[in-house]
Amino acid sequence: MEEEKGKLIRENANKWKEIARNVVDEGGSSDKNIEEFVSKLQEMTTHQAHCLILSYPVQGHINPMLQFSKRLQSKRVKITIALTKSFLKNMKELPTSVSIEAISDGYDDGGRDQAGSFVAYVTRFKEVGSDTLSQLIQKLANSGCPVNCMVYDPFLPWAVEVAKNFGLISAAFFTQNCAVDNIYYHVHKGVIKLPPTQDDEEILIPGFSSTIEALDVPTFVIVPEAERILEMLVNQFSNLDKVDWVLINSFYELEKEVIDWMSKIYPMKTIGPTIPSMYLDKRLHDDKDYGLSIFKPMTNECLHWLNHQPISSVVYVSFGSLAIVEAEQMEELAWGLRNSNKNFLWVVRSTEESKLPKNFLEELTSEKGLVVSWCPQLQVLEHESIGCFLTHCGWNSTLEAICLGVPMVAMPQWTDQPTNAKFVKDVWEIGVRAKQDEKGIVRREVIEECIKLVMEEEKGKLIRENAKKWKELARNVVDEGGSSDKNIEEFVSMLVTISKVGS
Repeated sequence: MEEEKGKLIRENANKWKEIARNVVDEGGSSDKNIEEFVSKLQEMTTHQAHCLILSYPVQGHINPMLQFSKRLQSKRVKITIALTKSFLKNMKELPTSVSIEAISDGYDDGGRDQAGSFVAYVTRFKEVGSDTLSQLIQKLANSGCPVNCMVYDPFLPWAVEVAKNFGLISAAFFTQNCAVDNIYYHVHKGVIKLPPTQDDEEILIPGFSSTIEALDVPTFVIVPEAERILEMLVNQFSNLDKVDWVLINSFYELEKEVIDWMSKIYPMKTIGPTIPSMYLDKRLHDDKDYGLSIFKPMTNECLHWLNHQPISSVVYVSFGSLAIVEAEQMEELAWGLRNSNKNFLWVVRSTEESKLPKNFLEELTSEKGLVVSWCPQLQVLEHESIGCFLTHCGWNSTLEAICLGVPMVAMPQWTDQPTNAKFVKDVWEIGVRAKQDEKGIVRREVIEECIKLVMEEEKGKLIRENAKKWKELARNVVDEGGSSDKNIEEFVSMLVTISKVGS
């Protein structure tokens, strides 16, 4: 009995010997704690640059700036993101990986909706935002962590003056692609005459390799009622000559010609695509999502349904967080999807659901289609069952599709989307564009035809091959030594140099 007990004791001793070795080996619990302790020591002894990030308060602008912030933070730059109180109140989810501070847009209870008009909102935001942003910079300085640089959204050009008042480096961060920025620049310079006189009129834009038509330019350029919004968009360039850096949410290989042209005017660098690292180079561990959302995604329902669908069989449909689709267009889209005879996952926000055809949801069989109020788009696009993405061509959605190699059916609605759709179809050749009729509606027959072209026909095969090619390029540019990675490294190097000079 005693000998048996001794044997157990010796076995336990060997077991704990093994565990003791493992905990100090790479990745062991004690090793991780020591690494964390060393990292904290380095933070205390190494002077870090400190970047203040200011975005226009909509999710489509904040997400890319947030992802860029994570890249900077991984390279030991301290990050503080300034978000409006009104925006923060609507958040279902907030990132824990970065520091967030609140400023005011003058409408803390309801933001743009409370303001009543776009003009009232941007006017008040400039006044109150300048003041509260200045207070935040002062507060951070008083707390012993002064800001060295402000990365701002050019929708808010007054931020440049705030940065200059505090002697900060300033960097404009354009959340849209370079082609769209180029068009707004030429409107600002008076090169593009507005509005174009007819839809098929060809427009020659310096920096573009070919002409485009009126239906390819951002909607604010051709719609007279959008004059004040267009004014804000062209004002992005009003003081751009005063900034130190211009950062573009795109990558060089995607827009070589237009980037080369714009770089002759501004100190322009591409730093995209700004989507979570685990879908690209995987160098930022645990960076699996943006971590910020105004909607609650139906993740389990979506993924469970997709898991039961054949490979490349599903049409994924989403028009983003802002686009409002007319009831007639919703009906055409619904029947176009049904008539395509393809399985589909369709995101219809709760505010839009009433526009669906009568009894559509009741008659929809779970095998054929699933309609949800919101979904985890990156996880969906990555899923092997997805065959194509029917999209409004918002720039974030377009970039996500490029990064995950998903071919597109483009149905642009407004703002920059027509230009993005033009490039998707004619320049990158990774999708088709569903044409509107004279009423501005894409009919069910066109939707059905476009889906079948991408998923079944010979032309669709070429589109799918091109999508895979761009997916590979997108990963390479953010990986070590890629064009965007080099630009981010150069930016960080400048920040560190400035912070040392100022310390």
